[in-house]
Amino acid sequence: MGAETRTTSDHDEIRRWVEEHDGVPATVRGTNDDKDAAGVLRFDFPGGASEESLEHISRNTWFQEFDAEGLRLLYQLEKSDGGDSTFFKVVSSD
Repeated sequence: MGAETRTTSDHDEIRRWVEEHDGVPATVRGTNDDKDAAGVLRFDFPGGASEESLEHISRNTWFQEFDAEGLRLLYQLEKSDGGDSTFFKVVSSD
């Protein structure tokens, strides 16, 4: 049985998935070339990347950038072994 993934741009669906995994909206430090842009969007999950590489941002800022760039979230519902997963990718809607 393979790992099941979903792709969405629905804010409520994304918010639920992130909150279920105790995630926090974030951006990769040093990736915001434009002071008005948030940079590379990520989520910070417990046990994931350190605060040295990620900077927490507000949910509103995260979603504003997400929508402005026309992005979608691809996320894994569970690992192939049935375990919980926090795997995700922020992808272009093209």
